[in-house]
Amino acid sequence: MTAIKHALQRDIFTPNDERLLSIVNVCKAGKKKKNCFLCATVTTERPVQVKVVKVKKSDKGDFYKRQTAWELRELAVVDAKDANKENPEFDLHFEKVYKWVASSTAEKNSFISYIWKLNQRYLRKKIDFVNVSSQLLEESVPSGENQSVAGGDEETLDDYQELNTREEQDIEIMMEGCEYAISNAEAFAEKLSSELQVLDGANIQSIMASEKQVNTLMQLLDEALNEVDTIEGKLSSYEEMLQSVKEQMDQISQSNHLIQLSNTNNVRLLDEIEFLVNHMDLSKGHIKALQDGDLSSSKGIEACTDAAEALLQCMNVALRPGHDKLHAVKQQQHLFNDLREQFARRLTNHLNNVFVHQGHDQSATLAQHSVELSLPKHNPLHRDLLRYAKLMEWLKNTQCEKYEGLTGNYVDYIARLYEREIKDFFEVAKIKMTGTTKEGKKFGLHGSSGKLTGSTSSLNKLPIQGGGSRRSQSSSLLDMGNMSASDLDVADRTKFDKIFEQVLSELEPLCLAEQDFISKFFKLQQQPSMLGSTAVDGEEVDGAVPSRHVSVGGERPQSATSEKEMVRLMMNKIFHCIEVELNNLIALGDKIDSFNSLYMLVKMSHHVWTAENVDPASYLSTTLGNVLVTVKRNFDKCISNQIKQMEEVKISKKSKVGILPFVTGIEQFAELAETIFRNAERRGDLDKAYVKLIRAVYFNVEKVANESQKTPRDVVMMENFHHIFSTLSRLKISCLETERKEAKYKYTDHLQSYVIYSLGQPLEKLNHFFEGVEARVAQGVREEEVSYQLAFNKQELRKVIKEYPGKEVKKGLDNLYKKVDKHLCEEENLLQVVWHSMQDEFIRQYKHFVGLIGRCYPGSGITMDFTIQDILEYFSSIAQSH
Repeated sequence: MTAIKHALQRDIFTPNDERLLSIVNVCKAGKKKKNCFLCATVTTERPVQVKVVKVKKSDKGDFYKRQTAWELRELAVVDAKDANKENPEFDLHFEKVYKWVASSTAEKNSFISYIWKLNQRYLRKKIDFVNVSSQLLEESVPSGENQSVAGGDEETLDDYQELNTREEQDIEIMMEGCEYAISNAEAFAEKLSSELQVLDGANIQSIMASEKQVNTLMQLLDEALNEVDTIEGKLSSYEEMLQSVKEQMDQISQSNHLIQLSNTNNVRLLDEIEFLVNHMDLSKGHIKALQDGDLSSSKGIEACTDAAEALLQCMNVALRPGHDKLHAVKQQQHLFNDLREQFARRLTNHLNNVFVHQGHDQSATLAQHSVELSLPKHNPLHRDLLRYAKLMEWLKNTQCEKYEGLTGNYVDYIARLYEREIKDFFEVAKIKMTGTTKEGKKFGLHGSSGKLTGSTSSLNKLPIQGGGSRRSQSSSLLDMGNMSASDLDVADRTKFDKIFEQVLSELEPLCLAEQDFISKFFKLQQQPSMLGSTAVDGEEVDGAVPSRHVSVGGERPQSATSEKEMVRLMMNKIFHCIEVELNNLIALGDKIDSFNSLYMLVKMSHHVWTAENVDPASYLSTTLGNVLVTVKRNFDKCISNQIKQMEEVKISKKSKVGILPFVTGIEQFAELAETIFRNAERRGDLDKAYVKLIRAVYFNVEKVANESQKTPRDVVMMENFHHIFSTLSRLKISCLETERKEAKYKYTDHLQSYVIYSLGQPLEKLNHFFEGVEARVAQGVREEEVSYQLAFNKQELRKVIKEYPGKEVKKGLDNLYKKVDKHLCEEENLLQVVWHSMQDEFIRQYKHFVGLIGRCYPGSGITMDFTIQDILEYFSSIAQSH
C-alpha cells in the first residue's frame, strides 16, 4: 500500500500541488468488484483545501487516473455501519449517498480517522460520524496551523515543509556568504545564532526609541476621550429635544386619525345614501304610468311595462343590514306595495275585459265558417294579447294569486269559445260525410247521401250460389267479393279520407298555436319529454297517453305543479271537447263503412307521428295518441268482424261452390289496404291483420270444402287456393310469403289428388287388376311367377285388357271431361290445366301398366289395345270438341 501511495503522490497529486494524507482500497457495494482508491488530500497553497478524491486504474494500462473529487466541506455524514463489529462497509453522504466496501476494516478505520482529524484541523465543520467507535475519534485539538495533529504520519508530514522559490534563493545567498558552512555545520550555526542576537538587540532598541511616540499617542487618546464626553452631552440634549418633538407628533397623529375616521364615516354614509337613492327611487314618470297609464295602446303598454319592471327592481333590491330600520326606507317600501297592488288590480281588470271583448268579437266570425270545413283562426287575438306578455310575467312574479285568477278567467272564456267553434266544425264535417245533420240522424243515415244503415254485425248467413254472394248492408270481405255492385265505391271512401284528413289538418295548427300562445303569454316554458306508450289489446300504440281531465278554471294548482303540467291542464280545459268530437266522428265513419278504419288508422298515425316530432309533450300529441287507441281498436274490430262473417258463411247444397266470396274479398281487401298503407307508419298493424285474415280464409276454405256435397272437396280446395296463390304472387306482400308458399302447396296437392281420383274411374277394372299384381309382388311373390297365380294369370289379364279397347277408352275420357267441366267453375279457368295434368297422369299409368306386363308376363305377347300416341290423340280431340 505504501508503494501505491507513493506512486499516486508522484503521478497524480504532486502535479496538482496536493499532498496525499490517507488512502483506502474500495469497491462499490452490491456490484461487481471494480476496485478503486479513495484518497484524502490537502493543497500546498493557502488557503488550504481538503478533498476526497476517487482514483481508478485505467483500462488501457497500469497507470492511474483521477476520476472524481469532492470537497470535504460538502461531506455531511460518515456512516461506518457498525461500531462494535468488524465491517468493511461504510457510506459517505455528499450530494447523494455513496456506498463503499473497503478491502479491510483496518483501512476503513484509518481512512475515517483521517477524515475526522482533517475536519477538526481545517474545517471545524459539523460532520456526523455515525456508527463510528469512540476510540477512532480523538479529542478536539486547538485550532491553528502550527498545532500538530496526533498521528505519526501526520506529524511527520507537518514537520516537513517544502521550501518555496524565494526561500531557496535566500538560503543559497546565505550559504554563498558562508562557504565554510558546508564543511563546518557547527561554525555555521554559531554564526547564525550571533546574527540572531544582533537582530534581537536591534529590535529592543527600536522599541525603546519609540516610547516618546507612545506617550504622544496616549495624550492624543485622552484628548479624544474628552471630545467623546462633549459629544455625548450634546447627544443627550438632542435626545431631550427629540422626545418633546415625539410627544407633539403623537398628538398630531392622534388628531389626524380622528379626522380620517370622520372622513371614512362620511364616505360610507354617502355611499349608503347613494345606494338607497339609486336603487329605491322610482321616477315620477313610472309612478304616473303605474297609476294612470293607458293599457290599450302600444305606447301605453310599453310605458307600463317599463314602469312595472322598474318597480320590481326597486322592490327586489337586496337591502344592506340596518336599512330596513330606516323610516324613509319603510315609507318607500309602503309606497311600492301600494303601487304594486293598484297596478296589479288595474291590469287584471283590463285583461279580463280584453278576454270578454275578444271572445264576443270572435263569436261574430263563426257564421262565415259554418258552411266551410275550416276552423276560425285566433292569430289576431293572440297577437293583441302577446303585447301584455311581459306584464303577465311581472304579475306572475309579484301577484301570484291575481296571475292564477287571470289564468283561470282566460281558460273559462276561451274554452267556451273553442267549444262552440269545434262543435260547429265537426257538425259541418259530419254533414259532408253523410249529407244529413245531427250525425246522420244518429247514424241512421237516411237522406240524399245516406247510403248505409245498420252495422257490420247485421251480416246474414249468406248462401253461396254461382260463385258470388248476396250483398250485406255493410262492407265486408263478402261485400268486396262483389265490389261492382257496391254503393260504397272507391269515390265514397276517398271522400271520407279527404274529409277526415282535412279535420285533422285544421285541428293540428289550432292546438299548436294555442299551446304556443299559452306558453308565451303566461310565461310557462315547456321542457319537451318523451311520452310512453299505452298497451291496448296486447299491442303498444306509440304516443298514446290516457287523457286526464283536470279542472283549471276554478281550482288553484298545487305549488309543486310544474309549468309543463300547468300548460297541459290549461289545454285540457280549453280543448276538452276535441277528443269527444273526434271519437264521435270516428264512430260515424266506422258506421258508414267499417273499412274507413283503415284510412283513419293511417291518417291518425301520421298526425301523431308529426305531432310528436314537433313537441312530444304537447296536448295535441297526447290527445291524438288517445284517439289513435280508439282507431286501432276499431281497426281490430273490423278485422275480427270479417273473420266472424267468414265463419258464418253457409253453402248451398244444390249448386257448385266455385271461388268462395271471402276468397275474392281478401283479394279486394289486400288491394285496397296496399293502396291505403303505402309508406304508412302503421304498416305493422296491417301485416298482423293480413296474417289473421289469411289464416281465417284458409281455415274456412277447408271447412266449406269438407261440407260441400255438390262439388268435390279437392276441387273446392284446388280452385280457391289457386286463386289465393295467384293473388299473393301478384301483390307480393312480404309478410305473407309463407302463406303464399302454403297456398301453392295446397293447390298442387289437391290438383294431383283430384286427377288421380278422377282417372281411376274410366279404367276401373284394369286399375284394380294391376293393383292386385302389385300387392302380390309386395307380399314376396317374384314378378315372373305372378302369372301362375289363379286370379292374375295370363288369361285373366287378356280378359281385362279386352274390356278396354281404344274406342271405350276414348268414350270414358270424354265422359270424364264432361264431369270435370261440371265440377270446375268458369272464374278460375282451370279446366285446361286439370285436363293436361290428367293426360300426363294417364300416360304415366299406361307406362306403369306396360312395365308390369313386361316384367310379370314375359314372352306372353300381351299388349294394350291402344298406344301412347292414341292417348295423346284422344285427349287432344276431346279438348277441341268441347
